[in-house]
Amino acid sequence: MKLALALRELHRCERTLAMELRAIAARHKSDHEIYYVAGDLAAWSDDHVRELARTGQRYDLDLTLNPRTHPVTAPLQEKLSTLLGRRPEPALLLLIDLRHAYRVAAGVSLDWELLAQGAQATKDADLLALATRCHAQTLRQMRWANAMLKILSPQVLAS
Repeated sequence: MKLALALRELHRCERTLAMELRAIAARHKSDHEIYYVAGDLAAWSDDHVRELARTGQRYDLDLTLNPRTHPVTAPLQEKLSTLLGRRPEPALLLLIDLRHAYRVAAGVSLDWELLAQGAQATKDADLLALATRCHAQTLRQMRWANAMLKILSPQVLAS
C-alpha cells in the first residue's frame, strides 16, 4: 500500500528533524533559550517517530521505535559552543541552522499533510487523528524557527 511508503518517509524525516534540532541545541548551548527550546522541540519529533513506528505495524512496516537521541558529535559541539560563547560567528551559524531547521520542518509538515489526505481517502480515522495531532506540533516547530529567524536576523546581519 502506498500509505506505507508515506509512513516510512515521514518516519525518516521526523528522525532527521529531531537530529537537526538536537544539533542546533548542541552547537548553541551557550544560548540557553535556543538550547532548551530546540531540545524540547526535538522531543516532539521523538514522540512522532515512536507513534509512526507503532502505526506502521498496522501496515506491515518495521520502523525503529527509538529515535536517535543525540548527534554523535554533540559533546564536541557543546564544548565548542561553550568556548566560543557569544562571538559574532556563532550568531551567523545560528541563522544558518535555524533556516535549515525551518526548511526540514516545512518538509515534515508537507509529509503530514500528504499522510492526512491519504488517511482521509482510505477512511483511516486513527491515522487521520495521528496526522492531525502531530502536524499541529510540526507547525509549531516551524513557527519557532521562523520566529527566531525574525528576532535574530536584524541584529546579526546589521552588526
